[in-house]
Amino acid sequence: MTEAPTPPTRVFLLDDHEVVLRGVRDLINDEPDMVVVGDASSAEEALARGPALRPDVAVLDVRLPDGNGITVCRELRSQVPEVACLMLTSFDDEEALLDAIMAGAAGYVLKRIKGSDLVAAIRTVATGASMLDPATTARLMSTLRDPQAGKPPEDERTTVLTEREHAVLDLVGEGLTNHEIAKRLYLSEKTVKNHISRLLGKLGVERRVQAAVIAAQAHEHEHAHDAQPLRHRKSP
Repeated sequence: MTEAPTPPTRVFLLDDHEVVLRGVRDLINDEPDMVVVGDASSAEEALARGPALRPDVAVLDVRLPDGNGITVCRELRSQVPEVACLMLTSFDDEEALLDAIMAGAAGYVLKRIKGSDLVAAIRTVATGASMLDPATTARLMSTLRDPQAGKPPEDERTTVLTEREHAVLDLVGEGLTNHEIAKRLYLSEKTVKNHISRLLGKLGVERRVQAAVIAAQAHEHEHAHDAQPLRHRKSP
């Protein structure tokens, strides 16, 4: 008995620029493994149409005339929890990136991205992985140095993790896939997936990329702590 073909990835688009919207729609529809199931040019329109279409991936423009894609991401994910939101913007803005991560976005790319790379990013987030623009991510940590109001510092949140979960989190922070983590720690991929699910729950986050940010901040805090005595050490 032959297996049924895998259904194409269902993609929803939000952008207030008609040319961009058409271009991305044509780009995606040219791919055999994905299809655009709907689009919108405003936040209001996206929230009216998007949830009923049950997309696998939503490609959302960050800046909109009547709001922003980050709010749409948060609302869309509250109604369709399984949707992966990929933020698309022409602004290289780490504050927007931080907001997108905290809204549960799976990725954030700039509009200057090549068409083939955008398609690859959609495929990446459709699998449950994360896709962030490297140039923007590199500067994110400066925004995250102070913990958010009402939340304990990230290094305190990681104290609830087991030693194995700490090891998994460190590798998530390095950007490794489940397959790569499994090889590194000599575990099965299913075991790695279970560890990640548990550590996300303990850290109080939903997305792997949010855990990676916490891992990076905890790592930065450890290095700062290790270096502290050196600043006060007097020369002999």
